Amino acid sequence: MVFKALHHDPGGPLLLPNAWDHASAAALAGQGFAAIGTTSLGVAAAAGLPDGHAATREETLRLAHRLGGGAFLLSVDAEGGFSDDPAEVAVLARELAQAGAVGINLEDGRADGTLTPAPVHAAKIAAVKAAVPDLFVNARTDTYWLPDPRTSPEPETRHRLDAYRQAGADGVFVPGLTDPAAIQDLVAYLRPSGVPLNILYSPTGPTVPELAALGVRRVSLGSLLFRAALGAAVTAALDVRAGRNVAPAAPTYGEVQELSGGGDAAEI
Repeated sequence: MVFKALHHDPGGPLLLPNAWDHASAAALAGQGFAAIGTTSLGVAAAAGLPDGHAATREETLRLAHRLGGGAFLLSVDAEGGFSDDPAEVAVLARELAQAGAVGINLEDGRADGTLTPAPVHAAKIAAVKAAVPDLFVNARTDTYWLPDPRTSPEPETRHRLDAYRQAGADGVFVPGLTDPAAIQDLVAYLRPSGVPLNILYSPTGPTVPELAALGVRRVSLGSLLFRAALGAAVTAALDVRAGRNVAPAAPTYGEVQELSGGGDAAEI
């Protein structure tokens, strides 16, 4: 499986940018990214819905149908599977695979600030692997984002990752973990299993080369690109309103048209 092999490339970790629509995915693919993920925040915000509340199942599927089976490998951020019923999550996974997705990201964090019980999340993973064995399951734990104030997140993280690996997860994801020593320790802990560690890139954390040196095998950008694009749009509008020149970093009308195979329509 090509996507799985990218997590074990000796040339470095898989850098996975995350798109929120066809144009963003096509633009990233045009820059040579072989694999692209989606961002649940971008998908939800674009639809005027909250992220992490299991409200975007249909929007997520529609985006997968637009992007799947194209010139790049697609991994879909599916929150917690939009259900705590493993059978329903397996149905979703099958639909995503039929749309052309090669990977799915499943998280154990909940909108109420709690973590899904590890056995429940593990059951979802097992159901997905039983239904679609070739779909790469990236099992995410939010122990560093939703920590138990009574204890260190490290033992709970390892407990959950063990459960998810045993359920069949192909990779594990620990967003919020940015301390180099802790990352290196977790890489060493996972090494005997051969399961690759995914870390969420943070502008204040280690760089991609530094994460590579620590043994990280996948680096996700999460909602960063969506938030950066939103910020750039607002900044441009404010610059125009204030009489300032807009920085010439934006793609041209024609370049965006080309992303969707558009012709020579009049520029608006």
